[in-house]
Amino acid sequence: MQHFDSDGVDIAYDDVGEGAPILLIHGFASNSRVNWVDTGWVKDLVRAGRRVVTVDNRGHGESEKLYDPEMHGSDIMAEDADRLLRHLEIEKADVVGYSMGARIAAFLAMRHPERVQSVVFSGLGINMIRGVGESEPIARALEAEDASGISDPNAWAFRKFADQTKSDRKALAACIRSARQPITEEQVATIQVPVLVAVGSGDDVGGSAEELSRLIPNGQAFVIEGRNHMQAVGDRTHKAAVLEFLRDHGLGAAA
Repeated sequence: MQHFDSDGVDIAYDDVGEGAPILLIHGFASNSRVNWVDTGWVKDLVRAGRRVVTVDNRGHGESEKLYDPEMHGSDIMAEDADRLLRHLEIEKADVVGYSMGARIAAFLAMRHPERVQSVVFSGLGINMIRGVGESEPIARALEAEDASGISDPNAWAFRKFADQTKSDRKALAACIRSARQPITEEQVATIQVPVLVAVGSGDDVGGSAEELSRLIPNGQAFVIEGRNHMQAVGDRTHKAAVLEFLRDHGLGAAA
């Protein structure tokens, strides 16, 4: 991966393909490879004629590891995304975020609307507004030396995922303590670009796609049938819905 300096923090990214640019932002405890490459997203988007930019969020993947929770807000990571687009001299891009990446994408669209042509909130529906549960049990599970004592099933799932991705668990604990800032109904209502909200039908973490989409002036919903939070990323119907949305509303449609 390539690297750039984002206000003093080393951020890793990749930039492949040619055509209208699209930025992919991964979820918590994941990285760009696991979230977007291994699931076929990058290949499929490049095949569709897109320039695909993927980023490892701070504290994740090959980006710099930080252990201060104050350095990990989703709004801060949205600034990393904006600086990356400026670093690459990309004036405007379509943006897809999964789970935590969707929250980051929302902050990017709210704070830098001139950078965003369209946005997809995947894996995060109405719980972007209502909240996705307590962060501290997950943080403690990530910090635990012995995973056998973790009783909270949600915390256990994230600990297992962090181990599978060989992540820096201390950095992730700092991230989870600050990355879930609430976003209000009034705030999402300010997003004027086209938005697709795509969430699995069995995704208790993300919550209803339809409920969130109704709060957004140009929002629409897609339910990924039969998928929970961990299963929905690479689902073929999910990809098909996003590609159709981009054809109708993305930079490719405007060209």
